[in-house]
Amino acid sequence: MADQYTFQDPIAQYPMPQPPEQSQDGPGLDADLTPRADHGEETYRGAERLAGRKALITGGDSGIGAAVAIAFAREGADVVLSYLPEEQEDAERIAQLVRDAGRTAVLAPGDVADETYARSLVHTAVDELGGLDIIANIAGRQQFVEDLADLSSASFDETFKTNVYALYWIVQEALPHLPKGASIINTSSIQAYEPAPILVDYATTKAAINTISKALAQQLAPKGIRVNVVAPGPIWTPLQTAGGQPPEKLPEFGEQTPFGRAGQPAELAPAYVFLASQESSYVSGETLNVNGGMPTP
Repeated sequence: MADQYTFQDPIAQYPMPQPPEQSQDGPGLDADLTPRADHGEETYRGAERLAGRKALITGGDSGIGAAVAIAFAREGADVVLSYLPEEQEDAERIAQLVRDAGRTAVLAPGDVADETYARSLVHTAVDELGGLDIIANIAGRQQFVEDLADLSSASFDETFKTNVYALYWIVQEALPHLPKGASIINTSSIQAYEPAPILVDYATTKAAINTISKALAQQLAPKGIRVNVVAPGPIWTPLQTAGGQPPEKLPEFGEQTPFGRAGQPAELAPAYVFLASQESSYVSGETLNVNGGMPTP
């Protein structure tokens, strides 16, 4: 497959074979995904756009986070990868790809829904990388529930802690360490604009991420710190097979987009690179939608 700079048909650039019905126990592994997701392992070509930068990536073991880790490293950044302990197999593979690019990869397993761990990630980055100037909050929890009556308070709370509270804890802890020029990139979703009836809690958190990011962008602008958002559409990751979607819906996953297919994690990485780099120096408070052409406000 050609790299991301080669002129080509975007519909055919990342072919998406119809996935079979499948399910995994949470949080799910890319190693057990059919077909495997494309993180840009064979295609992403860096150009030193993040040379010398120091990044913290949550959810860095698989899916979008893994693609961002590979891209950041090939652009010259060292990274701390946050992930759940159950995802160690995936995390080690991505860490090796970071090291193959000549950069430092620090493995930091834990659950961002735990405040102590989430805040500790900042200090891990500062101690192990010698500083921190990029935060990519990508880890997310998505569990479909057909009927609101079956959505427990505990599950609702865990989704908010993973998707929203962790962002707040990490950014608040990081502020004393972030220099002018630092970039914070949060992750929303098409669900913020077109919420699915089975994803009430998840969609609500993604709308909240848009709002908190726009408020923070204004607050932190005088400090020279930019805050932006990437909002993916349907992207093929283990999240979908580990309770994110009903298994019987997976063979049609992504077909509702104008491109007629799901996206691959590799297609998200350039958006994060752009927002992390000085190329986006006058961009803050923006939500960049990467969703195969689905209209958003």
